[in-house]
Amino acid sequence: MSNNGIITKTSNQGFEETYSKLRSIIDGNPNLKIILELDHTKNAASVDLELNPTRIIMFGNPKLGTPLMNTTAYLGLDLPQKILVTQGIDGSVQVSYNDPLYLKVRHKIEGVEEVLAKVKGALDKITDGATGA
Repeated sequence: MSNNGIITKTSNQGFEETYSKLRSIIDGNPNLKIILELDHTKNAASVDLELNPTRIIMFGNPKLGTPLMNTTAYLGLDLPQKILVTQGIDGSVQVSYNDPLYLKVRHKIEGVEEVLAKVKGALDKITDGATGA
């Protein structure tokens, strides 16, 4: 588990290619639904501020998320899943997301280890594909 509940991977591609691959992987999975995409850089520009490329994509799989939310409604603060893609000043591209095992600790949930393992495996696969790992 990461030390702050966030898993971050460095991409082997540029920002646009990484985000495009991420979106394509999620969109191509019939079990997942993209709920929202947010471009923080465009939002910053709308008020005449600058921000390095930063986007977040929210997506879900109700078959996995619902059993988790049945343990505690507070999981709705962390679900649906979110993956953040950022580009640093040095040009490096990072892909970050909440560690499902951290959510187990944060929300003190029990009895859903199999679901959390599936979510963790899916997030690892999605982000590895997007980063070229």
